[in-house]
Amino acid sequence: MGNRLEEMICDFGQKSFQQAHSPMYDTLESDSKNPLYPGFKKSLTLLSAVLSLVNVKTKYGWSDKSFTSLLQVVKNMFPKENMLPKSYYQVKKILCLMGMEYQKIHACPNDCILYRHEYEEMHKCLMC
Repeated sequence: MGNRLEEMICDFGQKSFQQAHSPMYDTLESDSKNPLYPGFKKSLTLLSAVLSLVNVKTKYGWSDKSFTSLLQVVKNMFPKENMLPKSYYQVKKILCLMGMEYQKIHACPNDCILYRHEYEEMHKCLMC
């Protein structure tokens, strides 16, 4: 994946971006350079780790609860001072800085249907 933060803001102009979004830029730059924990030798940073994990979550359709559970297990495997978020909520806060917002879509508790498109106005599942 590499560190592509600079490429992402290249079109906008780095100085203009920094001036307009200084706190956001500082946070993203920090997340893209900081290792997961002090002394971690691999090139995996907080930002690249979060992006990799969210890619897997999305690819396999994990629920937010299952992803939070995974984050908690993985976080406990690393040294105590690791920077990995402990919940999907914290991951979303990191990703929203990058403009990667999400749209929440309600679903049947039994996963029969998603309440979107023609089912958007419904409050009860047709199947159940």
